[in-house]
Amino acid sequence: MSRDDYPTDQPAVVTCGLPYANGDLHIGHLRTYVSGDVLARSLRTLGQRTAFVSGSDMHGTPVAVNAEREGVTPEEFALEWHEKYEATFPEFGVEFDNYGHTHDETNAELTREFVREWIEGDHVYEKEIQVAWDPEVDQPLPDRFVEGTCPYCGAKARGDECDEGCQRHLEPGEIENPTSTITGNPAEYRSREHEFLRLSDFQEYLKGFLGRLEGTDNARNQPREWIEGELQDLCITRDMDWGIDYPGEGKEDLVLYVWVDAPIEYVSSTKQYSERVGDEFDWEAAWREGAPGPDEPMDETPADAGEIVHIIGRDIIQHHTVFWPAMLRAAGYNEPRAVMASGFVNLRGKAFSTSRNRAIWADDYLEEGFEPDLLRYYLVTTGGFQQDIDFSWGRFQERVNGELVGNFGNFVYRSLLFAHRNFEGTPEADPSEEVLEEIDQAMEAFRAGLNDYSLREASKAGIVLSRFGNEYIQRHEPWKLVEEEPERAARVIRDCVQLAKAAAVLLSPVLPNSCERLWEQLGEEGSVHDAPLAACLEDPPGAFGEPEALFEKIEDDRVEELDEKLEERVQAASAAADDTAESEQEESEGEDAPEGLEPLSDERIGFEEFQELDVRVGEVLTAEGIDDADELARLEVDLGVETRQIVAGIKRLHDLDALPGTRVVILANLEPATLFGVESNGMLLAAGEDADLLTTLGDSEPGTKVR
Repeated sequence: MSRDDYPTDQPAVVTCGLPYANGDLHIGHLRTYVSGDVLARSLRTLGQRTAFVSGSDMHGTPVAVNAEREGVTPEEFALEWHEKYEATFPEFGVEFDNYGHTHDETNAELTREFVREWIEGDHVYEKEIQVAWDPEVDQPLPDRFVEGTCPYCGAKARGDECDEGCQRHLEPGEIENPTSTITGNPAEYRSREHEFLRLSDFQEYLKGFLGRLEGTDNARNQPREWIEGELQDLCITRDMDWGIDYPGEGKEDLVLYVWVDAPIEYVSSTKQYSERVGDEFDWEAAWREGAPGPDEPMDETPADAGEIVHIIGRDIIQHHTVFWPAMLRAAGYNEPRAVMASGFVNLRGKAFSTSRNRAIWADDYLEEGFEPDLLRYYLVTTGGFQQDIDFSWGRFQERVNGELVGNFGNFVYRSLLFAHRNFEGTPEADPSEEVLEEIDQAMEAFRAGLNDYSLREASKAGIVLSRFGNEYIQRHEPWKLVEEEPERAARVIRDCVQLAKAAAVLLSPVLPNSCERLWEQLGEEGSVHDAPLAACLEDPPGAFGEPEALFEKIEDDRVEELDEKLEERVQAASAAADDTAESEQEESEGEDAPEGLEPLSDERIGFEEFQELDVRVGEVLTAEGIDDADELARLEVDLGVETRQIVAGIKRLHDLDALPGTRVVILANLEPATLFGVESNGMLLAAGEDADLLTTLGDSEPGTKVR
């Protein structure tokens, strides 16, 4: 059963996936944290009691490995990064109510309580498993100390996750062809006893949970393949010294798996927030109130459960929609209401490569002197949340100059400046019905966007309103009315000031610093972040001073400078990486490598990204050249469910008259494009300079999906 729309009477907790305390943040990481901050601020604007929490993930093998390399303890290493993150997030307006870490005593004790509940409920059992072992140094190889081949898709994988292929979680002993990352030598498997959480106890519950879950489509759909079949139990212990000790007797040499204590930090961080603010927020009301026992039936969400929303990267969907709800249920806690899983941020059409320094680092952005609000706006409003988005300084410039400088900033500046110079503030006039209706529609769009978990649509409400304001002031031309019809001029400017105030409220979650400055320019008391949504329709102050522009235009030469800096940095890092990998590359290519072929790309895409491509078998119905185009031909292609017109550069390379009846392969979900005045609605796939058409070996029917 779906819950009520926001705002509800229950407390809400918004969380972001814990950053791993192991390296610098880049703008790809910031996408989820900025989005979490925007959601929390937006819910408060609606009147929802909300806690926004997260923390640093301090445990796991990468921390231990890198700490050893630097000659410090894992705790010292991780705390240094934790403090860096704690200082960086506010620089981008990301203001957590509590930001803790997984190694603090609150989380350690609460984690042990969770595990004891699982043990008492008979949801934990012991099992002998095969653990990777480095025979040279005679030690076990937990998770990230071992690499090999994914048993499901054959991609290169690390010990606990197929991060370059199907993105499945991997249990100890599953990875094939294991290699020790310590020595680089082949690893072997040895038997060890470990503890398992019996996820299979919760298989039917998880099916129902996914039916109730709100958020993004990928978070609801991706886990179904994992829970519809045989659900594998979760190994919850590891052979390590660094982590939270397993609380069971006789297992002092084991620590808990990092994906046990990491999500429990969400609860711990909320608890720490409650302990600090007292009655202002009750963590148990959010996480425990109304939760049925692990063995009680649960066909719908408890009416008094808290509103728990997780905002994560799509690479950890399984952990938040399979492991985590089972962990909560087994301990008698409430389930999440929603999971929002974001796509990745690419750089100029290619995936970030931290090894080649091909990324926009958080520190780099701040050092360039740009207002953080500009990046927040770009990350939230570019593309749907679950889609990959592309960052380039040129696109960044276009969005800033077009939508923030030219639209929103231009409207509020010209409106407030005219009001100040001619009326010393808000004119004494009633707002028009047309403008009040427009504001009311924007408020509803804001509500609807949030309840659909679309921060992009919610944020667009204020931009659409300011666009209307620009058109409104241009249509009425108050500068012409002020001498001849001063009452009409006052009415128009009164409307514009009201629109500016409403836009400030609606855009304050995504542009917190800019809208706070606008609020002050309007002469409003308090903070715009304390203003409820209803403030959009409240009267603005009667007097205010001369405004200042909210945003500055980004010039072309600035973009050129930024692109040059980025290219120099990428080239330097790439050269260093190439030198390091040269011998390995020569060995893999061999002496007899074919000439004239491009090397395989170092950049990989995830399995989910591949699944988003809608590749179909089609049958060519007609093919003809396009007049005045040397290379282009127009094809009508039967895709089973419909016929598509497709433009392809095959005019000189194929006998067009012979193509009808040919089965070809089409990328069907490509954005339409117009070439030489002809719309192309798909892409014909072909290989090489001679456009060797991809065809099917058998007789696949038109419309058959290529997998």
